[in-house]
Amino acid sequence: MSRIPLRKAAKDISIVLCGAAGQGVQTVEELLIGAFRQAGYSVFASREYMSRVRGGNNSTEIRISSWPIRAFVDRIDILMPLSPGIRDNILRRISEETVIICDSKEMGGEGESLGGSLVDVDIVQIAKDIGGRIFANFVAAGVIIGLIEGGLEWAKGFCDERFAGKKEDIAEKNKIALERGYEVGRALVKGDSILLPPEAVMRSAHRVVMNGTDAISLGALAGGCSFITAYPMSPATGVLTYMAQKAEEMGIVVEQAEDELAAINMALGASYAGARAMVSTSGGGFDLMCEGISLAGVMESPVVIHLAQRPGPATGMATRTEQGDLDVALCGGHGEFPRAVLAPATLEEAFRLGAKAFYLAETYQIPVILMTDQYFLNSYYDIPIPDVKAAVIPSAIIETEEDYRRYEITSNGISPRGIPGYGKGIVGADSHEHDEVGHVYEDFDLRERMVRKRFRKLEKMKVEAEEPLFVGPSDYRTLIIGWGSTFHILEEALDYIGRSDVALMHFQQLYPLPENLGERLEQAQRIVVVEGNNRGQFARLLKSEIGREPDYVLGYYSGLQFSVEQIARDLDSCFIGEVLS
Repeated sequence: MSRIPLRKAAKDISIVLCGAAGQGVQTVEELLIGAFRQAGYSVFASREYMSRVRGGNNSTEIRISSWPIRAFVDRIDILMPLSPGIRDNILRRISEETVIICDSKEMGGEGESLGGSLVDVDIVQIAKDIGGRIFANFVAAGVIIGLIEGGLEWAKGFCDERFAGKKEDIAEKNKIALERGYEVGRALVKGDSILLPPEAVMRSAHRVVMNGTDAISLGALAGGCSFITAYPMSPATGVLTYMAQKAEEMGIVVEQAEDELAAINMALGASYAGARAMVSTSGGGFDLMCEGISLAGVMESPVVIHLAQRPGPATGMATRTEQGDLDVALCGGHGEFPRAVLAPATLEEAFRLGAKAFYLAETYQIPVILMTDQYFLNSYYDIPIPDVKAAVIPSAIIETEEDYRRYEITSNGISPRGIPGYGKGIVGADSHEHDEVGHVYEDFDLRERMVRKRFRKLEKMKVEAEEPLFVGPSDYRTLIIGWGSTFHILEEALDYIGRSDVALMHFQQLYPLPENLGERLEQAQRIVVVEGNNRGQFARLLKSEIGREPDYVLGYYSGLQFSVEQIARDLDSCFIGEVLS
């Protein structure tokens, strides 16, 4: 068997596995993430998949590194296709340095035409010798573990856990498949290591691998979420599933509603009764919830809406990614009322902001929209174990007196919040414009007072707004601006282009924006906004709120996540003809 033509002792290796839907690519991804994390490496993984149960071709990228790594790259060091029919978006990423490890017979000769360096391994025959081609994906996993040399015993334990309750020999045969593949992988590298040893900090036991779905869900639980409802819609469904798995342990109510209208209105009913309520949906479901969100606005009812973006319009591309729903998050719901819009940049921040969303909702008695996207929810990497105690939010509910007024006009717009049955007062709630008690009145002066009361909340919210993340020199001339899930990609791209006059300002609170933001933007001679949509939705928000129009807007809307290299190339084009001082 020939030696694998890979550079030795690299800092990180980018591996892409692809195969037909239903072939177990995602199971292999989970196994490899755990195995290499157990071996002490930093791991990043991002999956992309077609909107079907079987057929088509899905893929996952796994970066394994001796130092912290958290972003999607185009570069493929090792490609392992498990079936023919590799899609164009993978083919375009193959270079001369890509090593393609596959079963040539299984690929029907497709492997020879891919470019790169082909290494033929009889994966299917090995699987058949063990008991059937169904074990091929674990043979492939074993090969990759053998290339890196780490985590084999953990992977065997994964088999015991994953296949508990199946036929007695299923777990054992999968473990044999791992071992056989591992032997092949070790032979391919002749016993050498193709990765540098992991840094000491990566070996820490105080780190855990999770994805965006886990981080948002854990943050919500830490923030006291006690009621969640949703109608399943990709890519938001994972949050509902996670909460259902934890419902009994955490004492929360989880309800799969018949549609999104029912979901938002159930959440508002639960909130009125004192629950910390959340709904989880994607763009199309959010549209259906807009009347309920408007109801939350006039009732001043705390509710958190998790908006997991995917490309639209309509069904669009149901399992792909985009940052195309900012406009609807800012304006969804008829009439004018205050809201907050958050979009976490990292998994650590997803946990913290998942909790903070409940703080904002409870404190200001408003709807809070927590925005993610398919790329963010389906990306895995290792982070320090979150501090759950630091995220706990005390209750703002008061015990009411007989003269209680639910919508009492106050200097900051925040009325004392009571709930039915806790105290002596009557807790009014109405979808119409109302007085301080909650009675309906068509009084035009009252209407103006109530609108002003609700919007006074924004002034305090601006003072408390999340400051954007900042990376780079304080004396920047060019400022790159991004928001939400793209932080680590932009951060690594800036390092890639290596300019000392460029900084990154990345927003996690999209509305209301922090005070004094204009002063920080004024310093920049040039502003480049990068976002995953066609119209530059955040760029337009900056212009309307701050008055500064960006010099460049880089928009991406193919449905695929943009990469570190793509951003580096496009940013570099903004500097053509300019000499770095």
